[in-house]
Amino acid sequence: MDKKIFFEKMQENSKVLGFNFSVEQLEKFYKYMNLLIEWNEKMNLTAITEPNDIILKHFIDSITINKYIENNAKVVDVGTGAGFPGIPLSIIRTDLQITLVDSLNKRLIFLQEIKKELELKNIDIVHARAEEFGQNKNYRETFDIATSRAVANLSTLSEYLVPLVKIKGKCVCMKASDAEEEIKQAENAVNILGGKIVKVEKFNLPNSDIGRTIIIINKEKNTNSKYPRKPGTPSKEPLK
Repeated sequence: MDKKIFFEKMQENSKVLGFNFSVEQLEKFYKYMNLLIEWNEKMNLTAITEPNDIILKHFIDSITINKYIENNAKVVDVGTGAGFPGIPLSIIRTDLQITLVDSLNKRLIFLQEIKKELELKNIDIVHARAEEFGQNKNYRETFDIATSRAVANLSTLSEYLVPLVKIKGKCVCMKASDAEEEIKQAENAVNILGGKIVKVEKFNLPNSDIGRTIIIINKEKNTNSKYPRKPGTPSKEPLK
């Protein structure tokens, strides 16, 4: 996609969210898109490879949670994949310190390349399974915000995210449009882990009929040390 058209489409979509990109930010997003397309030919990073879809379903989608993240927050993006939502947030918010976590080494090689090429100073990249990361004393209950996009059902996802957040911090869970049943089933699990669902926001991505749901979980008390359970257990046996 031509750079000028890319810039116009990014700005057009972001205005709906009340956000305006700088030229420097747009340059970084453009480079990110081209590297994603290039690397995706060598390894499977994303099924979304058409530039218009990358703009809307990856970049714009990622920054829909920006309004929930306070200044200078310490953020963790669990199961980040090709860097969503963590990398877009790091481009628009240099005040944040963002840790990207993924279990697949090839994705981390790509993320290191993005960090270097885009000169992102506010990113740390960690190779770990979510369950092991949540039991690591260096990370457990140290973050202001834990987020994740389309990683697991909400009960399982809560077990990944809530243990990472300090008391009075929050989890920002990014879901598709049909999350009502999932939310109902996860309420007790969230409570067991020391959290409380305090907000559910439903909306469509700008200039589209693509539905999204953002679920905000506040951390109210420390998480019992047995959570998260050993790798594989939260997905096979979600808390009820």
